[in-house]
Amino acid sequence: MLERTPSDSTPRDDAVRLLARREYSRAELVERLAAKGHAADSIAGCLDDLAERGLQSDARFAESFLRSRIFRGQGPVRIRLEMERRGLGRETVHEAFVASEQAGEADWYALACAALVRRFTAPGDTPRERARRERFLAGRGFDFDQVRHALAHAWDDLSAAP
Repeated sequence: MLERTPSDSTPRDDAVRLLARREYSRAELVERLAAKGHAADSIAGCLDDLAERGLQSDARFAESFLRSRIFRGQGPVRIRLEMERRGLGRETVHEAFVASEQAGEADWYALACAALVRRFTAPGDTPRERARRERFLAGRGFDFDQVRHALAHAWDDLSAAP
């Protein structure tokens, strides 16, 4: 019986092996397969075939990626940039965000409040402390309105509790 060495693997073998672990964008797969030494034309053909068969989908990757980043408490600005960096088109990113918001998964204001409460116990008494909280949320990828809302309302429910 002949054994295949890693250098004998086809682009399809390598792509399926990668996709078995997690979703990948087409651009990520192109990059990884090229790094393994596969020719660009064979990569393109392979990925076209995988997309036709439903094994690779940028839309599915975008939804999965967005859901995982929401779960981590990241904001929309950071998520969008990271999705585009991973080779997703603006339209695919936009559609994923719309679908997530329609499904009720992405309440960015509530998510900003939750992230702030998890990290800090109070709004902060000094301008320096409040600026630290602003930087934290901005670094997480929340926009100005979401940061302001979180600073004003994150601890509302906690102060009403007995």
